[in-house]
Amino acid sequence: MAALVSVAAASMPSVVASGTCSDFSDLREIKKQLLRIAGLSRERGLQHSGKWASELAFSLAPLPLSELPPPPPITEEDAQDLDAYTLAKAYFDVKEYDRAAHFLRGCKSQKAYFLYMYSRYLSGEKKKDDETVDSLGPLEKGQVKNEALRELRVELSKKHQARELDGFGLYLYGVVLRKLDLVKEAIDVFVEATHILPLHWGAWLELCNLITDKEMLKFLSLPDTWMKEFFLAHIYTELQLIEEALQKYQSLIDVGFSKSTYIISQIAVAYHNIRDIDKALSIFNELRKQDPYRIENMDTFSNLLYVRSMKPELSYLAHNLCEIDKYRVETCCVIGNYYSLRSQHEKAALYFQRALKLNPRYLGAWTLMGHEYMEMKNTSAAIQAYRHAIEVNKRDYRAWYGLGQTYEILKMPFYCLYYYRRAHQLRPNDSRMLVALGECYEKLNQLVEAKKCYWRAYAVGDVEKMALVKLAKLHEQLTESEQAAQCYIKYIQDIYSCGEIVEHLEVSTAFRYLAQYYFKCKLWDEASACAQKCCSFNDTREEGKALLRQILQLRNQGETSTTEISAPFFLPASLSANNTPTRRVSPLNLSSVTP
Repeated sequence: MAALVSVAAASMPSVVASGTCSDFSDLREIKKQLLRIAGLSRERGLQHSGKWASELAFSLAPLPLSELPPPPPITEEDAQDLDAYTLAKAYFDVKEYDRAAHFLRGCKSQKAYFLYMYSRYLSGEKKKDDETVDSLGPLEKGQVKNEALRELRVELSKKHQARELDGFGLYLYGVVLRKLDLVKEAIDVFVEATHILPLHWGAWLELCNLITDKEMLKFLSLPDTWMKEFFLAHIYTELQLIEEALQKYQSLIDVGFSKSTYIISQIAVAYHNIRDIDKALSIFNELRKQDPYRIENMDTFSNLLYVRSMKPELSYLAHNLCEIDKYRVETCCVIGNYYSLRSQHEKAALYFQRALKLNPRYLGAWTLMGHEYMEMKNTSAAIQAYRHAIEVNKRDYRAWYGLGQTYEILKMPFYCLYYYRRAHQLRPNDSRMLVALGECYEKLNQLVEAKKCYWRAYAVGDVEKMALVKLAKLHEQLTESEQAAQCYIKYIQDIYSCGEIVEHLEVSTAFRYLAQYYFKCKLWDEASACAQKCCSFNDTREEGKALLRQILQLRNQGETSTTEISAPFFLPASLSANNTPTRRVSPLNLSSVTP
């Protein structure tokens, strides 16, 4: 590898050598590197990499005139190809890719050769996308292909073996391999590209899309460069290792990138991923003030507004993005979310389809379209949409979870168990996945596994406050009355300690069970307190009154509370006059078990 790096690095003298330092102490040098790579990326038509480098450079202090980086040196081959390159770049910029490639045929310089191959690649992609758009509805995988890929692979492979590819050429070779599903080869080539041209963000990003877990990351031989820190922060976010990602981003802010809108948006996405909605909303609102015409990540912002049912804010965001650019994928997703919030699911699906016509590989739109088809009870279309999302990114837990839900509707528990398990592997500490798994196991009559799932869901922080109720009902079903009572009392304590308005239907169920349980234990005070609570709910009012009458009758007959049978614990002080502290006993010692 070292010999290969030294040979190919010769064509990128200044930018390669300067990108191999992992130190952030010289921010001026980093700014120079970013300005250089932004220019080199734009020359080759790599607009997104150029934009990323430019945005990052903008967040650093301006350079004095004397320190501005000089233009890259022109070789003899560059001079010979200059006319053809200038003409072809003009055609490339207006998306006439075949025309650009025609005039670049036979060019020898690295820059012109890259543009020639990249034009051919983009021409094939454009034709493929046009065919996809012309078709109605989602397509099965492999039905439409980029016909140019195999030819490009053969040509780039020869150049690669001859060690004639520079960092950009290796990046394109990696993209072609990925498109042909040659993942292992693609990873090796992208790693090579990061060694030769560490400042090219596109290669890091492509590598990020191919890494499926942290173990895979450990075995990569990555260059020791400051760009690696940005890559690690990004991959941690993608792998749902949010704590590590936030630490990385905080350290990048501390070294001098505090004004970077890219870092701010990534932090907001990280908080979105761990469902810290208030924090994520706050950061997105701040980002909008700093960069009001930004469209990237605004679909994620709209997801948060949707979850909070913030209709006026979502409407404003949709109108605002429409004014900026109504034919952007993110804009279509925001409008789709707005219509979904208004329960206009057909219109919402239409906008997600429009987003996919603009970019068939846009992950968020496939997942959201799956949700809309679910709302419309079109399970077969929902399954297709979720499968497409997984094809785009196998790490998308929402798609796996969505597939589980569709098969649950179709009453196919073995299928939904498989998909929920995949979702759980991606989000091991998400209680929703664990509760869904528990319900699956319950339907399959694997009650021990179901108990483990519900208890684990409670242990990791139950978002929907339903795990304990489901666990209690399971114990109730198995006539394990003491454990059921423990779960119900803990559930009630949790609901009241949150200070929430008690709208949970299960609260009345919990009080009814506890009233009957304490009644059987002849603990009249506790039974009476729970029965009185039952009277506050419409569905348990009559039972509560009947139980109170029974308790009163037994007390009048001289029946006293038993001292022989001890209840597992008593009601919290806020609900009962009895101030006995709660004895916290776990229903099952399964806190360390992951299903």
